[in-house]
Amino acid sequence: MALKGRLKDFGITQLLNLVNLARKTGTLYLESPEGKAFLCFRQGKLIYSALRGEEKNLLALLQEAGKLTKKQVQIIESNMAGKADRDIAMMLVQAGHIKQRDVASSMHQYVSGQMYHIFSWQEGTFRFEPGSLPIQGKMTVSIALENIIMEGSRRLKEWERLQDEVPDLDVALKFAERPTTPLRDINLTVEEWRVISFVNPRNTIRRIAQSNNMSEFQIRKIAYRLLQAGLVEFVHAPRQAVVHVKGDTLGRRDKAQGR
Repeated sequence: MALKGRLKDFGITQLLNLVNLARKTGTLYLESPEGKAFLCFRQGKLIYSALRGEEKNLLALLQEAGKLTKKQVQIIESNMAGKADRDIAMMLVQAGHIKQRDVASSMHQYVSGQMYHIFSWQEGTFRFEPGSLPIQGKMTVSIALENIIMEGSRRLKEWERLQDEVPDLDVALKFAERPTTPLRDINLTVEEWRVISFVNPRNTIRRIAQSNNMSEFQIRKIAYRLLQAGLVEFVHAPRQAVVHVKGDTLGRRDKAQGR
């Protein structure tokens, strides 16, 4: 029998604790204003997770991880059209194109990343279907839920802080005229360098995230670090000047005319 309810009454952490303690096998379906997702478990361990409309196949994940080039992906897709991820992974490993640990690492990062994304969901509904695992042909992992719960809770607190520090993604960044820290004295990650390369008064933070295929959590975290280091600053839209007409404001003139 399916377990159903509302996330405001039974949150994500409580659901994961239930699955973990009861060592359940099945699929948890979630619907919220933020989107839809499904999480698959086997004997209390997370084996697959995906956000509806944002699922990525194995080749896309390996390309993002730098294990395959765009040209290699195109050739593989052409030669193995219609094949399941599991079959493609087996072929790539056997042919020596990638290592088994590369597949495992890419899938682990993807599944856990999708899982962390939903930790902030507080509104919506859930439904747990015991025994149901709609993952035929997909690559799976095995992740202990204790680790997911601990890291998810930590990220949720960090996410709340980042929302306060970088509340609006539709503003742009520009390089600070007088950086408080020289660029050479800061150790930037590859992702941070990628963001730096897109900093421009015409690029909003959201556009930078989309150009680099980053989540809101990732871009807020990087933007906050660059702001704290004094390398960049927000570009604020100029305030509209009040138009004066014969010593009075346009607004007052409109009011006098009954508009």
